[in-house]
Amino acid sequence: MPCRRRASDFRWIDQFNLSLDPATAEKFHDETMPKDAHKTAHFCSMCGPKFCSMRITQDIREYAKKGMDEMSAKFRAGGSQLYVPSDRDKAAD
Repeated sequence: MPCRRRASDFRWIDQFNLSLDPATAEKFHDETMPKDAHKTAHFCSMCGPKFCSMRITQDIREYAKKGMDEMSAKFRAGGSQLYVPSDRDKAAD
């Protein structure tokens, strides 16, 4: 699954098709997660929903993007200057 995809875009059929033996991969999945709702779940039986590395990675990306958006706005509000004089530099002038 490409990194650019959102966690909500997780597609099990694509994951099965990427395996060496798609039929066996799907069979194992269905044995461990037999309910129909699991066919579209955004987690697997290995880690479950609370410890899904894909979900955690997506959460980190969203958190980082929010932080970057905030810092970008602060940078633009400060005049988009890379080098801003410090208080010490201002006092020396």
